[in-house]
Amino acid sequence: MVSTTAGAPVDMAGVCPMGGGGPAQAPRTAYPDAPPYSNYIGLDQLLSLQHPRTDEPTEMSFVIASQVMELLFALLKHEWTTARDLLDADETAEATRVLRRSVRQADVLVNSWDLLATLTPAEFGAFREALGEASGFQSHLYRELEFMLGYKRPNIIRPYAGVPEVYAQLDAALHAPSLYDATLAALHRRGLPVPEHKLTGDRTAAYEPDPGVEQVWAEVYATGTAHPDLRDLGEALTDLSERWTRWRERHLAATLRALGNRPGTGGSSGAEWLERTVRVRAFPDLWTMRTSVI
Repeated sequence: MVSTTAGAPVDMAGVCPMGGGGPAQAPRTAYPDAPPYSNYIGLDQLLSLQHPRTDEPTEMSFVIASQVMELLFALLKHEWTTARDLLDADETAEATRVLRRSVRQADVLVNSWDLLATLTPAEFGAFREALGEASGFQSHLYRELEFMLGYKRPNIIRPYAGVPEVYAQLDAALHAPSLYDATLAALHRRGLPVPEHKLTGDRTAAYEPDPGVEQVWAEVYATGTAHPDLRDLGEALTDLSERWTRWRERHLAATLRALGNRPGTGGSSGAEWLERTVRVRAFPDLWTMRTSVI
């Protein structure tokens, strides 16, 4: 006779015929307190954080989608910080592995817009007033990720002046080397002619494309390259740049579906402002150099 335990067929003697003949151990069903899983991930706390302000059914999707994105922002910050530290230690292959892992995580971030993809203007309008001036534009984790990608603007941290801990965190991120700064420094230590001003310039300024950096990457990518690990690093960064652009495109599409061309909740011009951000690429030299690779 065959019964089923945890989705796998198990005979009455406890042997799983699909598992090599060994004994099948069913999950425990009794614990003196709550199951350890709940404590490990803080499940009760996590599920207590959803507080829609209206009776509109779709508001719950909006709240949870926003919270999911913030969790993924935190994960990407962790991964990119790890990758930057590895680049500083010239552990290029391991840094590339971490970045490739973060690309998969960024895919999940992009697809999280699916939670809001069907939100109609009437549905969003039913709870929009309850948001007040709240906007995803105000996410400090999102700002940190932008800084790590090289999108740096000192004035962008001003709205957080009333929250000293967050302001200090953002100010530190603004002055810290970006992920791309760490990459260019690693290329320089490998003997590649990265322009000096790109190694010692103002860390609080937004990254600007540079013909000298473009030529360095063209050398890395050239046929018969002597730097295959650096080419792999460049491809991982390009994948990451592409995912970030996709996320912004999905943000724009969701805004157009829910708001049309009305102003955003945080005071921006809404879709018009988002359209401008979509055109800005992270690590721009990795895109422009492809024209000159031979």
